[in-house]
Amino acid sequence: MALFLACAAAILCALHNLFMRRSVDSGGTTKAFLVFVEGFSILVAVLLGPIKTGNYEWSHSIGMIGIIAGVFLGIMMWALGRAMEQGPPGLTVAYLNSSAVVPAVIMVMLFGGAFGHSYQWWNGMGSMLVVGGLFWAVWQATQNHKNKSFWIMFASVAFACHVMFLVILQWRAMLINPNMPGSRLLPFRIDAAQSEWFMPMIFVAATIFLVYQFVKDEARLPKKQEIAYGFYGGVCNGACTYFLIKAAQIATPWENAMVFPIFAVSLIMLCNTWGKVLYKENVHWKAMGLCLFGLFVGTMDWKVFF
Repeated sequence: MALFLACAAAILCALHNLFMRRSVDSGGTTKAFLVFVEGFSILVAVLLGPIKTGNYEWSHSIGMIGIIAGVFLGIMMWALGRAMEQGPPGLTVAYLNSSAVVPAVIMVMLFGGAFGHSYQWWNGMGSMLVVGGLFWAVWQATQNHKNKSFWIMFASVAFACHVMFLVILQWRAMLINPNMPGSRLLPFRIDAAQSEWFMPMIFVAATIFLVYQFVKDEARLPKKQEIAYGFYGGVCNGACTYFLIKAAQIATPWENAMVFPIFAVSLIMLCNTWGKVLYKENVHWKAMGLCLFGLFVGTMDWKVFF
């Protein structure tokens, strides 16, 4: 079920990225677009969280964790927008999502199998193949790009913040799981009924950061197209984050290692598809094939197979 949610999140995220491209094509900027995306995402988060479940209890701890995650998300979205302005959009998303293989390794190093985070040799080999395919595609597409250094800088900032954001999602899932063993890295536990404000607070923090960036750099009235595409993108972004949070929450130890890589590669394939169809972008299909092969290697339970 967690892997299905990850694929659903990838479809929504691909649509969000397409709306970002459309907004820029219509004469808007990524800063204005992202302000409205995160703002409308707050409404989606409240509808899918407290209103949907009927749990309105507030926890200062979960609220603060949500704010920290939101700061990382806001920086990631800002850097992603700048990277998409400087380089190929489809490839920017590919580079960003190569970070999805990192959280599983971090969680295994910090917690291990006793906490539901196991990692087998085939998970590692599959992840290496995924990353290899992504960097192969990135290298081929940026060889002759004029703004290569700026693109790499912004894309790398987005990469690091994405890793931290995904790690927080998995850590939060452990905090609300009553069956987790004791650990200094789990200093408190939170009742699941008190965690519904986690997602809204993510988007509140991200919106504040992005509003500051927009006012500082542009300080203008937004265009109608930016608001419209921001609304569509916000609906997709809010629902995407909801599915990712749920995937991290219900994932089994086997799924924990590959849920984010599956999200990443599904997203990359979808973004490259709309990039090829709508914008005639050159897609390194051999590199994408290597990514898919890496997913097959990483998600197959080879002990059972043999």
